[in-house]
Amino acid sequence: MRLRHVEVFHAIYVNGSISAAARSLNVSQPYVSQALQRIQDEVGFMLFERVRGRMTPTLEAHTLFREAAEVFDHLKSLRRAVANIRSHGEGRIRLAVVPSLGLNIAPQAIAGFRVRHPQVTFEVQTLHHGDLFRALYERECDLAIAYEPPAHPRLARIPLGRGELAVLFKPGNLEVEGKRLSLDRLDQREVIGVSGSGPLGDLLARSLEQENIVVHEVIAAQTFYVAAALVRCGAGLTVVDEFTARASLPLGVDFRLLSPALSFGVECVHLIDRPLSTACREFTAHFRDVLSTPAC
Repeated sequence: MRLRHVEVFHAIYVNGSISAAARSLNVSQPYVSQALQRIQDEVGFMLFERVRGRMTPTLEAHTLFREAAEVFDHLKSLRRAVANIRSHGEGRIRLAVVPSLGLNIAPQAIAGFRVRHPQVTFEVQTLHHGDLFRALYERECDLAIAYEPPAHPRLARIPLGRGELAVLFKPGNLEVEGKRLSLDRLDQREVIGVSGSGPLGDLLARSLEQENIVVHEVIAAQTFYVAAALVRCGAGLTVVDEFTARASLPLGVDFRLLSPALSFGVECVHLIDRPLSTACREFTAHFRDVLSTPAC
């Protein structure tokens, strides 16, 4: 089947009639009718039957549609890419970040980048650690920014900086002195845990085990920013990444980095077979600068 035939078949299947398909394709009805006849001649079987004025797909058409829909989706993606390049010069950046970076760092980076490159547009999504890589593999984003991404033969990794884990608490709920808090201060404490927090959760768990420190998880949250919201409401203290902690400061909470420091890497990841565009490479460099000197 030719690409145009795929479009015609898809339009008839979705719209249910020759006339509606012609309108969606902005062509004449005879063109669609003739194209359908040519398609059926080529494939060697009927694709639609006319029932009460509507084009009803045959069993073969249902089977074929699953493949045609995938081709059609790729074609739409290609057209969007062409339109973005035509309209915006360097195009559109499809970015995925872990939720805690979506609180403050990513918005700063995007806003600052667009001041210098207003022709570049963004599509942004926050995803849990495992979902970031699924989005890359399924081509739902161009680049992902995550904590301690795993090594994988399909992924290229670009270091952007480092962060640390921090104890987040409401003033008055924890006595602190100095700029850091000893990890053993958490021993036998009730904490708000972050279940499924990926490599940062593993980092904390390993450190607690190595130091024989026991904490009692009385609330389990799904994300760092939910844990931070619970702290603001007086539900207890939690351990989060420092970017979530810093973003929470104007909201009436305080934090201390841990001693010994529990640090982690922040990296940009993309598919090796899909090199970053010029705009993506420049944005990655800008993100690195924002990460090292956050404005708020």
